[in-house]
Amino acid sequence: MSAADIPADGAAAVPAPVARTRATSTQWISWVALAMMTTSSVASLRAAPTMAVYGLACVFLYLLPALVFLLPTSLVSAELASGWTGGVYKWVSEGISKPMGFLAVWCQFAMTIFYYPSLLGFVASTLAYVFNPDLASSGVWTAAVIIVVYWSGVWVSSRGTKGVAGMASGGLIIGTLIPGVVLVTLGIVFLGDGNPSAAPMTAENILPAWAGLSSLVLIVNNFLSYSGMEMNAVHVSSLKKPDKEFPKSMFLAMGMVLAIFILPALAISWIVPAEQLSLTAGVMQAFDAVFSNFGWQWLTPIVGIMLVTASLGGMLTWLAGPSKGLLLISRQEGYLPPFLQRLNKNGVQQNILVVQGVVTTVIGLAYALIPNVSSAYWIFSVITTQVYLIMYLLMFVAAVRLRRLQPDHRRGYRAPMLLGLCGVGFGASLAALLVGFIPPSQFASGSPLVYFLIVGGGALGLGLFVPFLFYRFRKPSWKQPVPEEVTPS
Repeated sequence: MSAADIPADGAAAVPAPVARTRATSTQWISWVALAMMTTSSVASLRAAPTMAVYGLACVFLYLLPALVFLLPTSLVSAELASGWTGGVYKWVSEGISKPMGFLAVWCQFAMTIFYYPSLLGFVASTLAYVFNPDLASSGVWTAAVIIVVYWSGVWVSSRGTKGVAGMASGGLIIGTLIPGVVLVTLGIVFLGDGNPSAAPMTAENILPAWAGLSSLVLIVNNFLSYSGMEMNAVHVSSLKKPDKEFPKSMFLAMGMVLAIFILPALAISWIVPAEQLSLTAGVMQAFDAVFSNFGWQWLTPIVGIMLVTASLGGMLTWLAGPSKGLLLISRQEGYLPPFLQRLNKNGVQQNILVVQGVVTTVIGLAYALIPNVSSAYWIFSVITTQVYLIMYLLMFVAAVRLRRLQPDHRRGYRAPMLLGLCGVGFGASLAALLVGFIPPSQFASGSPLVYFLIVGGGALGLGLFVPFLFYRFRKPSWKQPVPEEVTPS
């Protein structure tokens, strides 16, 4: 998941009473262009080390969630976006109820509370290779980077800085495509020079080794890698023939996304043995190893700076996005207390960012307390995924109900076999959410109960209990007008 997964202007959460209008002839985009936009918003190298530990089996572990989650999410959200503006809040509010709509948009916001520590954990380990690779395994270093970088981002965002979004678009090329192509190319040369692959590449290794339910857990992280398709679906009405062009666009995007996910993961598995692989520093481990093979270690810090630059640009782009969306519907419906709805002189919801920052700081300190940095990174990634999956469960239910309750409502695109798609997507999302409570095989030495309590407390507490409290104790006086400066255009 990358910057474009999060609504940069909060528009995804704003209710609107009418269906989306079709684009004019001067606004059409091609299905290829939409595929490229989708690829840029989903593809990332950050998850590559997580799947590289499986070697050749990572192909299967990426393909399966693409078929049962990415494809249903893409097609179902396209129908919803082409019929109802206002994003997931509008869809779930009309399909189920307003309280469930609030829960859905809350989960879109809340997942970032755990997503930022996991993202900045990756930044910290990558940045370590610029200064001292030994720092990559230091919890204190990781916690310090998370806290300093996050609060720096809050300061930048609170000043209402414009034009930061451009950093994320350039990040696809700088921090994903170029390093990815270099990594895969040098990995092939590495094997071509006669070096043995660290992971076996035989037919017997196509499927992951079965070690009970715990062997399935790492696949949960791939659901987060593919999340955010409901944001890209808003562009379906800009296609000339959405019923024919959108499916082609999505299949092309799936192919490109899978290539960006799978090939670098394979390259890492060729170079770095699984038992030595760090889930946060694995990308830099692979670059360092392959550059050492060619005597080019001086390039390692340069690649590290490229990856860090892209990640930080993305973080700044969507730091304020989800919170702005939450602010807009909270002012209209009175879901949050006035303190959290307060704006600074630049029209930025600074109080929400500060409260979020306090929680992020506490989570960041956990990196200093948990002995294994990779373990902390994985736990926060799972919590992030589970909170977001709650929103997807609601979206699939809303789509089925809207097709039944409003069959004649104008839609620019109708997903084929909607009931089946929603059934597959709902089942896969629910299974992924439940599997996330099981410690992966890498945590065999730890306490399953402690793991369950941490993940369950984080996901269910933040994803369900906190929004329930806001909704339960809301007051009519919490409703406030939406200032013009935060109203999406």
